[in-house]
Amino acid sequence: MDILILYYSRSGNTEALARQAARGVEQVEGMTARLRRIPCPDGQQPADGDPEVSVDDLRECSGLLLGSPTYFGGMASAVKRFLEDTSGLWFRGELSGRPAAVFTSTGSMHGGQETTLLSMIVPLIHHGMLITGIPYQQPALAHTQTGGTPYGASHTANDHPQLSRDERELTRALGARVATIARQLA
Repeated sequence: MDILILYYSRSGNTEALARQAARGVEQVEGMTARLRRIPCPDGQQPADGDPEVSVDDLRECSGLLLGSPTYFGGMASAVKRFLEDTSGLWFRGELSGRPAAVFTSTGSMHGGQETTLLSMIVPLIHHGMLITGIPYQQPALAHTQTGGTPYGASHTANDHPQLSRDERELTRALGARVATIARQLA
């Protein structure tokens, strides 16, 4: 069963979160992470990296992890645009009943992580997806000084672009959670 890890990343921070989520997904027996990126609106794409997403990737997934950098307290316009283009899937209810979660990267601690995560959740709810977050039973959530919220995984870059130990742990836990729920629902 495939879990789609769909992300948009310009600086590489959101992509780093996506890779941690993939590690979490693949910790669950029988589950495979499918990494896909949302294309940059200006056409600048990395020469290497993950393939661009297609509607079929969404249609075929058993669950979804969606990632975006934070811009002005919300998701990147490329992510919003992509989600707006999924209205055909919404109309037919093709994603309804599948688990989903979100993750983000911000430039600073008060850069709008939680508002970004919430803005990303709304379209997924409209699709009928089953939103899951990170429960407080995850020890790193209670003591993190960098990123991670009950709403989803996050990274605070500040002057340290590398993911912290807590950020890696929480993002992997979120990936495993979506994969576990997808497997239970199958």
